[in-house]
Amino acid sequence: MQNPTSSTNINKNTLPRVIKLGIDVHASTYVVVIKVDSSAPARAKKMKPEKFLRWVHELRGQCEELHSCYEAGPFGYSLHRKLSAMGVNNYVIRPINWDTHGQKVKTDARDAYQMALALDGYLRGNDRSFTVVRVPSEAEEHKRSLTRLRQTFVKERARSAKRGLSMGLYYERPLPSGWWKPLNWAKLIEELDEFIILLLEPLRASCQHFDQLLKDVEAQMAQLEPQAQLPKGMGMVLYEQIEREICDWNRFENRTQISSYTGLCPSEDTSANRRFQGSINKHGNRRLRHMLVESVWLLIRWNPGYVAIAKWQSRLDSAKATKASRKKIVVAIARQFAVDWWRVRTGQVTAESLGLAMKIAN
Repeated sequence: MQNPTSSTNINKNTLPRVIKLGIDVHASTYVVVIKVDSSAPARAKKMKPEKFLRWVHELRGQCEELHSCYEAGPFGYSLHRKLSAMGVNNYVIRPINWDTHGQKVKTDARDAYQMALALDGYLRGNDRSFTVVRVPSEAEEHKRSLTRLRQTFVKERARSAKRGLSMGLYYERPLPSGWWKPLNWAKLIEELDEFIILLLEPLRASCQHFDQLLKDVEAQMAQLEPQAQLPKGMGMVLYEQIEREICDWNRFENRTQISSYTGLCPSEDTSANRRFQGSINKHGNRRLRHMLVESVWLLIRWNPGYVAIAKWQSRLDSAKATKASRKKIVVAIARQFAVDWWRVRTGQVTAESLGLAMKIAN
């Protein structure tokens, strides 16, 4: 095998101290750019995953420190764990648009090159070179994957149900929202033409299939923490989804970090004496964001004593409140609830001190 550092201008009699790798990961190939000490990044290499791991293993014995980074994506964290096991200090980073100058040229080699430069800057102390993604433990990852699978089933059931609604409208026979459920379907069989029933039957079977898969997954989730304490109005499934998306509440050191992670903070455009705050930046975990908003709608109904809700209750009940303004208020409460629930889960405050009525999950 070719010497891993032969393409860089270094003294072959002296081992490099620090080597940095920028890796653009794909299913069948990895594109890698190597940067040795303070030298310029070398030309990109394309390798099969097996060859890459052998190359890294050899490279690790030829330097004092070996660092690498790659973007989080559909391939999970298995590569990170393999690199860490070999003694590589690897970072999984948030995906970035590396075309910062708007050249409209994007290649794997360019991405890997920019990652190598960003990694070099990060190691030199520029913690804004990229955002490091927390790698969950395998147990946390398995639990989270189960709840995400449930979300997939919800979407698939909704997709089939909407196709049925569309079919009914096409033939001028509007259907109820839960048309595929047993009671509604029994009535529709008597009212609809045979041809429409023939079209709807496969969609109904699809809805029922995913509905059963949902129940099976939710049953598994409910068995893990049957005695969990949760706010009144929040179901066990929603509680578990939030817990599994967060993985570990102690990962956040302050309220700013948890707020930022939700993506519910307002966007901002400030210059000189001008300041403008717009809609939420959505810079965070989108799944968690939707769960928090759903939680707040439930808390408004079942937990009105919660301090964040009490603060906004008069505006929520106002006759002048529009649908859009209520949504904005719910988003503000959701951001506050994320912070407050973090404080509760880390033992900083009690739920009762925040006005949250609690219950024990069945």
